[in-house]
Amino acid sequence: MLRYIFRRLLMMIPLLIGITLISFIVINLAPGEPTDLQTQMNPDVSAEYQQRLRLQYDLDKPLLVRYGKWLGRLAVLDFGRSFASDHRLVRDKVLERLPVTIMINLLAILVILVVAIPLGIVAAIRRNSFFDKSTTILVFIGFAMPSFWLALLLMDLLGVRYGLLPVSGIKSLGYEYLGPVGRFFDVARHLILPVLISAFGGLAGFSRYMRSNMLEVIGQDFILTARAKGLPEQVVIGKHALRNALLPLITILGLSVPGLIGGSVIFETIFAIPGMGKLFYDGVMMRDYPLIMGVLVMGAVLTLAGNLLADIAYAIADPRIRHSPASR
Repeated sequence: MLRYIFRRLLMMIPLLIGITLISFIVINLAPGEPTDLQTQMNPDVSAEYQQRLRLQYDLDKPLLVRYGKWLGRLAVLDFGRSFASDHRLVRDKVLERLPVTIMINLLAILVILVVAIPLGIVAAIRRNSFFDKSTTILVFIGFAMPSFWLALLLMDLLGVRYGLLPVSGIKSLGYEYLGPVGRFFDVARHLILPVLISAFGGLAGFSRYMRSNMLEVIGQDFILTARAKGLPEQVVIGKHALRNALLPLITILGLSVPGLIGGSVIFETIFAIPGMGKLFYDGVMMRDYPLIMGVLVMGAVLTLAGNLLADIAYAIADPRIRHSPASR
């Protein structure tokens, strides 16, 4: 098992380098430069000052040379300094926002698993029933509904009209004066809408995947044999069918991590949540290349880590994976 994990870790290194190379090239091919925000709107800025800024940011050097220097700094976990007026270390900015994004995404994954798995199991057991058909309709609505539109709708309904939930940030005014229990419930109220919005699309997809996997497993011979032996239906479904139906879901869960992280840009911007998504959006608007690359690298690391955890979970659930010749 350790050899299997080690091989997966080694495979992550060239993947990460490839992701950073493509991201660096695409970002720098965008029209305009970071210095434009400091110079174009100021008529007093001279051409000499513009050139001095380009030299300061290494914008005068070829693209691959800049990437090589950036990659060398990355090797020692130095993401450089932000082009913003504060000129703070990108590493510090990212680490400040990272816990919020991880917390929201973990809660979203938890909601998806807790709701989607039972929903898919019941829909498969009661195939073509009213419950199955009604959940199918709700799932297609979930697939078709844009997350940003749903977020705005719930903000207006639950936040503005009825005042049931806060619609921005993760803390209320006066948060510092609350006790531990009050702080917990205050943050929880702020996270309800972002977590639901983040989990909504995945909830629809995972429930369908679970239903499809359960239908496939239930029709196999070993399930028919278990029923023929007189085993209770709860044992047949919970012990024999469920474990085999979860195997493809583990892989899909690992592949869904990029979508959740990418969706953070949308709902963190809408709800004004100080996470990595909001930081990335602000960096793009300011053409802050080091900040953009820092957030992209962290997102890539989280994505690769999610895929690694999915591989490990798959190997634990199915011993044939870790004992196969390809994993040695």
